[in-house]
Formats: sequence, structure tokens, C-alpha cells
Amino acid sequence: MIATVFHTLIYDPLYNGLIFFVGVIPTHDVGLAVIALTIVVRFVLFPLSRRAVDAQLKMKKIAPQIEAVKEKYKSNKEEQGKAIFALYKENDVHPFASMGLLLVQLPILLALYWVFANGGLPTIDSTLLYSFVQAPAAVNMHFLGFLDMSGHNIVLGVLAALTQFAYTRLSMGPREKPVSGQSFSGDLAKSFDLQARYVLPATFLFLSFVIPNAAMVYLVTSNSFMVAQELFAGRRF
Repeated sequence: MIATVFHTLIYDPLYNGLIFFVGVIPTHDVGLAVIALTIVVRFVLFPLSRRAVDAQLKMKKIAPQIEAVKEKYKSNKEEQGKAIFALYKENDVHPFASMGLLLVQLPILLALYWVFANGGLPTIDSTLLYSFVQAPAAVNMHFLGFLDMSGHNIVLGVLAALTQFAYTRLSMGPREKPVSGQSFSGDLAKSFDLQARYVLPATFLFLSFVIPNAAMVYLVTSNSFMVAQELFAGRRF
């Protein structure tokens, strides 16, 4: 059941989109096709990414109120949790919006991984193609003539980590200094802030050792697109 849904909603559309772009790009460059496909995906996910950024900003805005609630109910964790979520509801804050965006991207990365791990390229599985998608006459697996899309490259991991860090820095602003004696573990917003800024970029770096370059090109392009989106919106470092 899950495999069928994954193929129908994620794998097959991405595979067909990738094959389509490989066919229309004159050099049949798989790397350029991944970049083109990523831009399309980013436009589709734009409402979700915008919502995630708005949620981050709102959580930073109500941080003092959350601190006040924690202090008020510091001896009653159950009431503290209820009061915090009531505060989220009152201010229309969706604390898990960013996690939702990440969860949407994970199946995309998994799909790109399986395309290359299962031999979906350079050999094309015509049984997966839609009726309006034609198999290209040739498939060039070397991005710009030198980077094998089915291989691994630490440089792409570094670029993915740097672009992710730049995006979180732009979208979330500078990190506030912790208050003396304050615990980060019990604060959902600050815990996510720490993970988004440092843990997630580091994860992308390590992923470059296990997933193909095509998936890393997707990450670099996706992050660069979001950085450009934030700069266009007027945000600065």
C-alpha cells in the first residue's frame, strides 16, 4: 500500500519529469535535468515553504510570552503545555510547519536515490513513462561533462550544507543569545532553531557519502532557490 502510494504520488511523477527534461535539454545532461526539475518542485512547494518561514517568525515573536507562561506554570508541566499551545492557537502559530516541509522533501530525496540505485538511469524504464513523455535518444550522466550523477562527491555535500545554513540564517534571522540558566531542551521553538541552523546542514554533509550526486544537486539547487526567494523578499543576513 505504502509502496504503491509512493510510486504513484512521488516516484513516477519525478521520474517522468526527469526523463522529460533529459529529453528536451539539447545535451541530455542529467544534472541540468535535475536542476530544472528541482525548480519546478520548488514552485510547487512554495506555499508550504512560505508557511514554514512565517511560522518561524511568529514563534520568535511570541518567545517572550512563552517564557512568561513557562515561569507561571513551572511547577505544573501539564498546564504549561496547554497554555503554550493555547498561545500558539491564539497567534495562529503552526510550530510543526517547518517539520512538514522537511518531511515532504524526504520522499523526493528517496525517490531520486532509487532512480539511480535501481538503474532507472541511464537505462530508461519505459513502463513507468506517461503516454506524453518520450524516452530521449541519449542520456548524459556527467553533469557539465565531468560530474557523474550516480557517484558521490563531498564538494556537493559542503555546498548543500552551506546553502542550507544560508537559508536558515536569512529566514530566521540572527540567533538570540540564551538567557543565563535557561534550558533549551524544554523549549520547542529554541530546540528547533538549534537543529535547523546546525544539525540539518551537517546532516546534508554526511548524506553526500550515501546518496548519489543527483540528489545532492537537488538539495543545492533547492536551497539556492530558497535563498534567492528570501533575498527577493527583502531579507538580509
